[in-house]
Amino acid sequence: MPEIADDGRTWLLSGPTSSYALHLTEADELVHLHWGPGIALVDAEALAALPPSARGASFESPLDGREEYPVEGGPRFVRPALSVRTAERRGTEWTFETYETDGADEAGGDGLRLRFRDGGLAVTLHYRMRGDVVERWTTLRNDGEEPVELLRADSATWTLPERDDWRLSQLHGRWAAESRLTRSPLTYGEKVIGSRRGHTGHQHLPWVALDTDATEERGEVYGCALGWSGSWRIAVAQLPDARVQITGGAGYDDSGLLRLAAGESFSTPVFAGLWSDAGFGGASRTWHAYQRAHVIPDAGQDRPVLFNSWEATYFDISEEQQATLARRAAAIGVELFVVDDGWFGTRTGDHAGLGDWRPNPDRFPNGLKPLADQVHGLGMQFGIWVEPEMVNPDSELYRAHPDWVQFQPGRKRTEFRNQLVLNLAREDVQEYLWEQLDTLLSSAPVDYVKWDFNRCFTDAGWPDDPYPQRLWVDHVRALYALLDRLRAAHPGVAFESCSGGGGRIDLGIMSRTDQVWTSDNTDPLDRLDIQHGFSQIHPARVMAAWVTDSPNTQLNGRASSLRFRFVSAMAGVLGVGGDLSEWSEADLAEAREWVDLYKEIRPLVQHGDLYRLRPPAGGLSAVQYVRGDEAVVLACLQVQRFGEPVPALRLRGLDPTSSYECLETGEVHRGAVLLHHGLRTGLRGDLDAMVIRLRRI
Repeated sequence: MPEIADDGRTWLLSGPTSSYALHLTEADELVHLHWGPGIALVDAEALAALPPSARGASFESPLDGREEYPVEGGPRFVRPALSVRTAERRGTEWTFETYETDGADEAGGDGLRLRFRDGGLAVTLHYRMRGDVVERWTTLRNDGEEPVELLRADSATWTLPERDDWRLSQLHGRWAAESRLTRSPLTYGEKVIGSRRGHTGHQHLPWVALDTDATEERGEVYGCALGWSGSWRIAVAQLPDARVQITGGAGYDDSGLLRLAAGESFSTPVFAGLWSDAGFGGASRTWHAYQRAHVIPDAGQDRPVLFNSWEATYFDISEEQQATLARRAAAIGVELFVVDDGWFGTRTGDHAGLGDWRPNPDRFPNGLKPLADQVHGLGMQFGIWVEPEMVNPDSELYRAHPDWVQFQPGRKRTEFRNQLVLNLAREDVQEYLWEQLDTLLSSAPVDYVKWDFNRCFTDAGWPDDPYPQRLWVDHVRALYALLDRLRAAHPGVAFESCSGGGGRIDLGIMSRTDQVWTSDNTDPLDRLDIQHGFSQIHPARVMAAWVTDSPNTQLNGRASSLRFRFVSAMAGVLGVGGDLSEWSEADLAEAREWVDLYKEIRPLVQHGDLYRLRPPAGGLSAVQYVRGDEAVVLACLQVQRFGEPVPALRLRGLDPTSSYECLETGEVHRGAVLLHHGLRTGLRGDLDAMVIRLRRI
């Protein structure tokens, strides 16, 4: 339960190591007090009693940099989190009504709601403590008789304590090069990241972290992550007096989010934040634990080793060919066989078939059930690929309903990958997709769906709607509702989020899917950087990683050993995507050994605590997972120059007073020695890799 001061105007939420406090002044101004190490209520009250710092006469605002949720209007100059417009006026002049705690918090947790009102507009600020993660979101309800236009409705504004020399961490990229970590000094003004593409995007993950002098395992780190799978924006502002605020939410600009008719309401996505004093690694482990406990469905279950047919066959598939691959996959220990693109409609390439979700009668004359039964008979689960939000103009669906796509009247309908985006905001489109997918999942014993999204919004219009801006929000809400409905109707089916690789990865989609496809780039060397960035916020339990053929024909032609490819991919949810029909018997036998080893270490990788021992900076890189008395290290040597010895790996998360046996060599090591002096790997040359298992004795 939140702690509340006797006057009912100061609130304190606390987790195991951190606290968050806010205060309502006598003038009903909601100001931020504290976010950081744990404090007592009396400390929060002492902070509330401090006078605000002096500002520069009429040129500065007494509220800027102090307000918990800045609105547009009044004595404010910072970026507003809330901007609304009615027929009479623009802006907000709200008054405080009441607060509520925990009892009405339908989602559970340590909850607080603060209720405000501006005429007919009711605004509720929500807070919930999940361990050391603070979840924040905002609900707006139109109790008036006239429409209210939401130009901007951010989830939250986060206020950081006064410090010198803040540094900003973010994850940037593009297709096949997602989630790359960059850190830079924060300068005066605003740094804005986001997506105006209709989905989360390959260019940025909706996460930022700020620190002043943190290392991987020491120092204060503040982090924020947004749970929204459409267009979004996070703005990090260093104000003129050096204060820092982070504001974020759905939508990229202020041209209009949606219109609330009388009686309608809108809840923003969750914008979660955490403080850690254990460096970037400690912050990551807190994020991972939070997602496993509160975000990811069935997170306690192991994700199976999968085989995906895409890079083996592309569009040229048949039931017999897939059955042959399935037998080879089963022989190396695969647990889930996934048929990728090309099984439906007239799908012999990317030019046709999207929208017609029925098995191709020439390729699967009796539907998918015979193949699924064969796969199950081999002891594996059966999965398929779909891309429900898209349609090819060359499809039965588009010929019957050309008005079901997003388009602008009188403008050319832009095609990427020969496809258009269906307007999921339409109820008839939602019902069509439900019927198609429900029928599909009922027609065969499907255990797994890879849900793809292979192009961005371009002509995002809806001619029949008077306020087409809502398409951007309602598409995402309809996607969530469809996934929720399918999961409820088919509880045994797992879902993977994919968007040309890592184009739709965020806390929102993760709350409805079991894992994500991290990148279309399966080169094991490139993946070290991608996985390093991904791990800053998301756990290995959702990070799909494949072993594919060598040389890597899709991107760079780089050759690498099966050992290096497997060790790189074993840092997440292991998959195989190579053409097994071309693998030698020796390769298949070696692959079986790696798959067996992965199954042994899987509980540590998917459910353990991650320690990034060395980043992938060109030489030796390594990650370590610890769970209970066991630890595993995945070490990769990218290149060895000038014959220099490979450095020892200083391990983390071990008991310095205990001894640990290496299961590979039988050697016994003292925990203190491993922590302070490290472990020699024996790696040498280029693109070498190894797995090291340790058990406390």
